[in-house]
Amino acid sequence: RRGGVERFGPANAVTATRSMLVGLATALVVASFAGAVPTTLLVTLVAVALALDGVDGYVARRTRSESELGARFDMEVDAFLLLVLSVHDARYVGWWVLAIGLLRYAFVVAGFVLPWMQRTLPPRYWRKVVTAACGVALAVIASQLLPGSVDVLVAVSPLLLVLESFSRDVIWLIRVNLAGAPLVSLEKASTISPQEESR
Repeated sequence: RRGGVERFGPANAVTATRSMLVGLATALVVASFAGAVPTTLLVTLVAVALALDGVDGYVARRTRSESELGARFDMEVDAFLLLVLSVHDARYVGWWVLAIGLLRYAFVVAGFVLPWMQRTLPPRYWRKVVTAACGVALAVIASQLLPGSVDVLVAVSPLLLVLESFSRDVIWLIRVNLAGAPLVSLEKASTISPQEESR
């Protein structure tokens, strides 16, 4: 209702399918703490969910059904998948890998403490690249195909990427807050020019 969306739409249906796959992967991860689970099944579910991540955006553009709801839905599914994979992989590389999955939620909590951090960020393709890279890296670790020492190196790279991405967004929010810019919607944010963004 807040987004003014009148129907769910085909793109959101794709994202909903991804969320179902993430739900199944979550069940397997939870079950893995009580006993062995099929690693191949887990990795397959994650791989399909990651592959579909590029489909929902394509469908939204083809059907002209882009919306703030769809973008938020997609982002939250991505964030939860990374959290689930981080929890699963912590046993192989250490609990520090949870930072990859928890950063999004730390960002949300910070928004409750600092309301100016709830501003809508301008679209940035790099976020999708970082999310995909993190998902692939965590899926590779979950497959248990690599030696433990290599898994650690595989986990460090996406951690650095996600730290860089969130740091860039936080810096942008700080600069906008100091400039006293008003809150904008996702549609308005998408029209902000690089020159305006740098102010």
